[in-house]
Amino acid sequence: MAIPERFSNLPDYAFPRLRALLSGINPGLNDGESPAVLTIGEPRHAMPDFVAGVMAAHIGGFAKYPANEGTPGLLEAVSGWLSARYGLDVMPDRIMALNGTREGLFNAALALCPERKNGARPVILIPNPFYQVYAVAAAALSAEPVFVPATPETGNLPDYASLPAAVLDRTAIAYLCSPANPQGAIADRDYLERLIALADRHDFLVFADECYSEIWRDAPPPGALAVATDMGLADRVVIFNSLSKRSNLPGLRSGFVAGSPANIAQIRRLRAYAGAPLSLPSQAVSEAAWRDEAHVIASRALYQQKYAIADRVLGNVPGYRPIQGGFFLWLPVEDGEEAARTLWARAGIQVLPGAYLSREVDGFNPGRGFVRVALVADAAETEAALRRLRAVLYDGMTDGEG
Repeated sequence: MAIPERFSNLPDYAFPRLRALLSGINPGLNDGESPAVLTIGEPRHAMPDFVAGVMAAHIGGFAKYPANEGTPGLLEAVSGWLSARYGLDVMPDRIMALNGTREGLFNAALALCPERKNGARPVILIPNPFYQVYAVAAAALSAEPVFVPATPETGNLPDYASLPAAVLDRTAIAYLCSPANPQGAIADRDYLERLIALADRHDFLVFADECYSEIWRDAPPPGALAVATDMGLADRVVIFNSLSKRSNLPGLRSGFVAGSPANIAQIRRLRAYAGAPLSLPSQAVSEAAWRDEAHVIASRALYQQKYAIADRVLGNVPGYRPIQGGFFLWLPVEDGEEAARTLWARAGIQVLPGAYLSREVDGFNPGRGFVRVALVADAAETEAALRRLRAVLYDGMTDGEG
């Protein structure tokens, strides 16, 4: 049986492409050096010390079917966190627990994207580069993906307002990631207000992927739902967040989606038929994590330490932009694939070519001249790897530490 064309046109996922790119190349290491894998955004800071105890106390929950939308305790914990973090009054019926935000970012599109918009095929707006699930959601719906450059010239955020009105009038969903993966840019309040007003004017939803919201340099990023609520337009925004980055629990596969009662009701309805709820022990751990901020503050301090290291080691590289949020460096190179091969062959460092996180549109791939570097190792490993990286990629382009 033939693969549906809407999926056959998708490129291979980034990490299999990277394995193929580096296949047959031996890592170049000096005595005493180890390979440095800086590709995947998997936090390596310690997970909260209460996790094992909470899991053990609720181990019997594996013998029961879990609550589909989330246990009352978990939904109340998320509601309380939204209140403390953003000043939002979001009742539990406006929240649903997710089996990781990737599930939510995909299934929410299935639940909320119409089959037609203004009598035509709907459009889904996607920043370019982007988290790949956005494009797969569009493909599953046979919606038209419109990839909008998020480059240094646009502040590394998509300028959706620059699109023709004919495109915006067919738009059903606009994805936004802030802090951005991979560029680390933050959508400030003015940006969010303009985007939400645009969504209201052209009748579409903003899907705000805020998984990196608790990892920031100077000040907590504003939340899209909080901004929309202040504007009286809360029904225009659906937000997604996770414990993977906030709490260093990527294997827990736990997040949430929140929005208007009508939008969440539709997402919950789909979950009832085709969802994958979290186990009860996982929901108990999640509840404890959303109720605790001490571990988040400690982890954020470690990332801020690594921001300072990156600034010191790479700060005077032409085109270097300090991370504002999240934990990825988006480093300028001539060609991302060639840089990745060179780094592995000469320094034993793995990075991800930016083109693997982007799409070519009209002959232009906005990620081609970049590599993504994950700052997930500890400070000492990070500094050693960045110094090796600088020596290979930027020798002669810097004149000492910035």
